[in-house]
Amino acid sequence: MSDNHNKRNHKPCKQTYELLAFVSFDKSKKIYTFGTDDHHLKMNDKVVVETVRGLELGTLVKEPEPFIANTNGMEIKPIVRKATQKDLQNAKRNVERAEEAMEKCAELIRKLNLDMNLIEAEYTLDASKIIFVYVADERVDFRELLKELASVFKCRIELRQIGPRNKSKIIGGLGTCGMETCCSRFLNDFDVISINMAKNQLLALNVQKLSGQCGKLMCCLKYEDEQYKKLRQGLPKLNSQIEYKGRRYRITSMNVLLQQAKIENKEDVQFLSFQELWPDIDFSDR
Repeated sequence: MSDNHNKRNHKPCKQTYELLAFVSFDKSKKIYTFGTDDHHLKMNDKVVVETVRGLELGTLVKEPEPFIANTNGMEIKPIVRKATQKDLQNAKRNVERAEEAMEKCAELIRKLNLDMNLIEAEYTLDASKIIFVYVADERVDFRELLKELASVFKCRIELRQIGPRNKSKIIGGLGTCGMETCCSRFLNDFDVISINMAKNQLLALNVQKLSGQCGKLMCCLKYEDEQYKKLRQGLPKLNSQIEYKGRRYRITSMNVLLQQAKIENKEDVQFLSFQELWPDIDFSDR
C-alpha cells in the first residue's frame, strides 16, 4: 500500500524547459547547465541551484539560450530561483562560519590523532550540510571524527578526500614559469600526463624539474605535445646513427622548432638544418 502511495506521489524531474542556463561556482571555473523558464535571467545574475551537494549559489556566465530537447537521458536540474538579498547574506555568513568550522575540525583531528591534512570547509547555501575537504596518504578511519562533528554542528557532514592535484588547484600558487598555476587559474579537469610527453619535446628527463607543486608531472607538458609529435614525425630518435657525406655520425641534439640538428663523431661536430640531413622529407608545413 505504501509503495503504491509513494509511486503516485513521486513527481518525475521536469526534462523540458524554455531556456538553458549556464552556471559556474566560485570554487570552480567549470560551467554547468540548468533548465529554467525565467526569461528575466541574464548574464552575471546570481542564482540558487540544487546540485549533488545541496543548494548552492552560482553565477550565470552567459545569456541563457533556447532549450533543446534532452535526448541523452541525463537529468537537467532546474534553477531554483534568482538569488535574493537574503541568499547573498547567507552565502557571506556561510564563508565566515566555514572558517570557524575549519578551526574546530582541525582541533578535533589533532585530538583524535588522525593522519589527515584539512584543506577547506564549505557550507551549502541553506547550511544543512558542511563539506570538509582533506588530503591523506592513506585511507583514514574518520568514523569517530564524524560523530564529533555531527554533535558540534548539528547538520549533515561530508568528509571528502582529494588527491595532490586537486589540493594544488584549491590552494593555488606560482608555477616555474612565474605565472599562477594552471590548475588554479583555468583548468577544470585533469588530463593524464606521461613522461613520454617530455620525451617528445626533447626535454631533460629530470622528474623533479618536470613536476609541479603537487609533485606530479606538470599539466603544461600536454599543451604542445601534439604539435611536437607532428614536428618530429618521420625523424630518427636522438643518439641514432646516420650517414652524412659518406661519414657516420650520431645525432646528439635536435631543435624541432628551428629545424636544426647537431651531429657528431670522434673527429667532427656539425650543426645542420633538417632539410640538409633529410632532403626527402617535406618540412614546409611544420
